[in-house]
Amino acid sequence: MSTTDATPTPVDLWVDPVCPWAWMTSRWLLEVAGHRALDIRWHVMSLAVLNEGRQDLPERYRRLLTEGWGPVRVMTAARQKYGEEVTGPLYTALGTRIHRQSLGPGREAMAGALQETGLAPELIDYAEQDTYDRELRASHQEGMDQVGQEVGTPVIALPGPEGTGRAFFGPVVTPAPRGPDALRLWDGLVLLAATPGFYELKRSRSQGPVID
Repeated sequence: MSTTDATPTPVDLWVDPVCPWAWMTSRWLLEVAGHRALDIRWHVMSLAVLNEGRQDLPERYRRLLTEGWGPVRVMTAARQKYGEEVTGPLYTALGTRIHRQSLGPGREAMAGALQETGLAPELIDYAEQDTYDRELRASHQEGMDQVGQEVGTPVIALPGPEGTGRAFFGPVVTPAPRGPDALRLWDGLVLLAATPGFYELKRSRSQGPVID
């Protein structure tokens, strides 16, 4: 079926730009959108917010969370000033620099992403400001409210049967599936979402993120 033959399926995705697992999930979802009619709606969530108050984190992860405030604040400021339609392209521009180009979540990545997406370079100033932290936290909480507090990023939500919604943490997969593999994963997720009472499948990860 062509992507123009059906009413697009609304899919909500909550991501933190610093999370490589969310990056791969987002690339998989965009691969699916090239073959299925999807309306992807992008939202910000924050690993820094999720882990607030935790004292048992490795120092390296603590540094990542601190640095991670910048990209989510810039994304939130852009959304507030330009509308939700800029969220997806800005996330892709940020993720490309953070993950594929290994620049990390610093000012170089943020400035380059703003330039690529044609957004005001002054938005980078919000990286160190709490101006839109209320909106950032509200977006984060919207995702968490659908799946509970025991999960991380990404969170994906899609319609369930009879108009009900289903949201899950994940899918966590590496590398991002392409072609028929991507579509099989999507079809499986849709099937699970249509199953009343389904909550989770999980196994321990034996491989780190593979960014392609």
